[in-house]
Amino acid sequence: MIEALNNKEKVISVTGLGYVGLPLALTMARRYRVIGFDSDEERVRKMCQGIDPSRELTKEDFEGCDIHFTSDDKELSQAHFHIIAVPTPVDAHKVPDLAPVIRASRSVGSALKPGDVVVYESTVYPGCTEEDCLPILEVTSSLRVGTDFKLGYSPERINPGDQTHSVEKITKVVSGNDEQAVELISKVYGNVIDAGIFKAVSIKVADA
Repeated sequence: MIEALNNKEKVISVTGLGYVGLPLALTMARRYRVIGFDSDEERVRKMCQGIDPSRELTKEDFEGCDIHFTSDDKELSQAHFHIIAVPTPVDAHKVPDLAPVIRASRSVGSALKPGDVVVYESTVYPGCTEEDCLPILEVTSSLRVGTDFKLGYSPERINPGDQTHSVEKITKVVSGNDEQAVELISKVYGNVIDAGIFKAVSIKVADA
């Protein structure tokens, strides 16, 4: 897959274009073809005009990027490497709200094809990727991890308001459901992350 991504024969999708997803999508789009999906139509309209709704990026940051913004999750089926970067807010009792990541899992699951890869970046508790998100992907897609598609987790490292330590300048932690997944995910991120890659021993460790 990495050669096809490098040659722009295959596409990367980023679901969730907030302060984490948008900088990542634009960074990826300087090397790969990218579909940026967000369910908020108004946010998508602004990004199509080169405006960051989070006010973290400038219009120049959008220049030279091979990216298509959309609020139609059906377009995710055009991608082969899917990154989920939706928010996981907590309530007043510090309990995480998994509703956004569950919705995103269903959208990506509906788009999954044999040979695809799904990587979560949303902040979750240890075990969430495999115990909560993976079953949704499998049920929605009727595919099985390891046999039909690969799964990984790579925690977001964005520091809002920090103009010095941008996404490509922070070491990227990656993980996967098997060695092949780890190697592929490492290569995809490694082509755009200048600070290097750290391979976690398991998805649960990367969750933590």
